[in-house]
Amino acid sequence: MGIGDDAVEVRAQGWRTLAALHTMIEAELERALGDEVELSVVEYTVLDALSRQDGWHMRMQQLARAAALSPSATTRLVNRLEDRGLLTRILCADDRRGIYTELTAAGRDLYRRAKPIHDRSLEQVLAEAGERPELAPVVDALQGAAPLALSGSN
Repeated sequence: MGIGDDAVEVRAQGWRTLAALHTMIEAELERALGDEVELSVVEYTVLDALSRQDGWHMRMQQLARAAALSPSATTRLVNRLEDRGLLTRILCADDRRGIYTELTAAGRDLYRRAKPIHDRSLEQVLAEAGERPELAPVVDALQGAAPLALSGSN
C-alpha cells in the first residue's frame, strides 16, 4: 500500500467511525423522542429549525436543507406535522409560488417538552460513546467544536 492508499484508508476509517457514532446517536434520539413525546428525530429537527426563527417562518426549501431531506420528503413530513397541528403553511405575499412554514402554539409547546429530552439523550449517548476507544476521538472533537459553534452564532 502506498502513501496515497494509506491516506484514503485513514479517511475511510474516519468516515466509518463518524457513521458509527451518528448511528448510535440517532438510534438513542429516536428511542427517547419516540417513547416520551412521539416524535422522530427528523420531526424534532424540523421543530427545532422552526423554533430558532424567533417568530419568523421558513421557506420549504430552507426547511429541506435544515432537515437534510429532498423537497418531496420535506413536503410529506410537513403534511404529517401539519395534520398533527404542529405547524402551518403560509403563502408568500410577494411570490405566490413560495410557501412558508411556521410552528403553531401546539408545535412550540411540543418542542419545549422535547428539547430537554433531546439534549439529555444526546449528552448521555455522547458520554457512552466517549467511553468507547474507537469513538472517543470523534466525541472529543465534537465537544471541542461546541464552544466554537456557540461563539460563532453571536
